[in-house]
Amino acid sequence: MPGGRLTQQERQQIALGLADGLAYAEIARRLDRPTSTITREVMRNGGPTGYRADLAHRATEHRAHRRRQTAPRDPMTPPQAHGRDAEAVREYEETFTTVMMQSGMPKMMSRVMACLCTSDAGSLTASELVQRLQVSPASISKAIAFLESQGFVRRERDERRRERYVVDDDVWYQSMMVSARATAQIVETARQGVGILGPGTPAAARLENVARFLDFVSESTARAAEQARDILHTKPGKTLDSTI
Repeated sequence: MPGGRLTQQERQQIALGLADGLAYAEIARRLDRPTSTITREVMRNGGPTGYRADLAHRATEHRAHRRRQTAPRDPMTPPQAHGRDAEAVREYEETFTTVMMQSGMPKMMSRVMACLCTSDAGSLTASELVQRLQVSPASISKAIAFLESQGFVRRERDERRRERYVVDDDVWYQSMMVSARATAQIVETARQGVGILGPGTPAAARLENVARFLDFVSESTARAAEQARDILHTKPGKTLDSTI
């Protein structure tokens, strides 16, 4: 499998593949590259409908040049924690960001989420996020507000009374429950429409089908989240109704 950065010829093949309606996995297979590489390349350069090979290549060269200027390699720079490869970590954070964006999360919110999830502490302050992502405090504030509304992060105060933004096991549970409640609200609204449009009419039947489907999904999501939290987050030494 070839390593290193994508070449201009590979980017042209990506553009042709997108034009032909190929999936990222198929484009990756033809180029003998990881699917995550193709996904990240497309998402950071205009998406599947806006990707242009020449523009993507120039943008990558510009980012590489800017990175060399603003963050030159310093032999005195301390190594990454736990002996990690700094470049590999950076590439992984980009991949994580791309996947979150594909799920529908906006780019800045995805970057903040990736940053928090890949930190050993699982929490960062606003100033730490500003420094790590090289963005404005206002951008961080907006991203955190969105993530908090979706149940992805929570706030807490540390010993220095600084506000920290936290992701942990319970945050993922809370996020799933927020999603389940939002889906349940759609169910309720759809069923209101059935009464307004008239039972038995085509439009009402469509809304009833929407309600039935999403009601099942909502209940299944909430039940699965509860079960996962009970099973996966059980502390060592504690069992769930075990018998000998």
